[in-house]
Amino acid sequence: MKPLSAEDIARYHRDGIVVPDMGFSPDTVRELQAKLDAFLTAQNITDADYVPDIIDKDPSWLRFGVMPEILDAVAQLIGEDIIIWGSALFCKAGKGGRATPWHQDGHYWPIRPLHTVTAWIAIDEVNAENSCLRVIPGSHRDRVSYQHDVDNSDTIVLNQVLKPEYLQSAPPRDIELAPGRFSIHDVYLIHGANPNNSGKRRAGMVFRYMPASSHFDRDLAARQVREMGVLDLSRRKLHLVRGIDRSGRNAISA
Repeated sequence: MKPLSAEDIARYHRDGIVVPDMGFSPDTVRELQAKLDAFLTAQNITDADYVPDIIDKDPSWLRFGVMPEILDAVAQLIGEDIIIWGSALFCKAGKGGRATPWHQDGHYWPIRPLHTVTAWIAIDEVNAENSCLRVIPGSHRDRVSYQHDVDNSDTIVLNQVLKPEYLQSAPPRDIELAPGRFSIHDVYLIHGANPNNSGKRRAGMVFRYMPASSHFDRDLAARQVREMGVLDLSRRKLHLVRGIDRSGRNAISA
């Protein structure tokens, strides 16, 4: 059986996000939680909301990104030729937390055509109390990358903040997830998260997937650093996890 039903896929195209009716096994969840604790200790990370490029820091994280529970669902949305090009931990402590401002993921991602999805995987129990992902349903439909302001305040996790005039009128939706459950959202979806001051940690990880028919343009990435002052993605490792590189232009990591 496929992980996403026809109704799930229709909901994804309507809302820009879907939560499959499945998740990791209890054994895998326990393994994931233990791995997170060991990783934070090994990396000497004591107080960090956002840890990028976890695959580069420890390639064994890739195992969770290629589990069939996720990869089969991603394939239903972007096709069978799949590249993982990004990964990160979001680990909000239970006090003194920072907000994740309203933003879109892809306005500086050097992927052309810009067609990519993110799987957000809960490691802890994730709910409105401890700052779950919040989305504006349907905000992806125009397929537009809206303008963002740069805000280097220490009260937010990301420094790219959607201009207020582009916030849509649809009410935000909380994406609450049990440990091991995951959501998949579209690159154009507007989303964010409140600060976590619940006293309970909120940890999750993300993997970024692109169809191998798109091109991860490293020259464009370098130009965006110069022109926009954004994170340098020009050396990002690409992992072909299913199928073939349809574009023939992606520098796949060994």
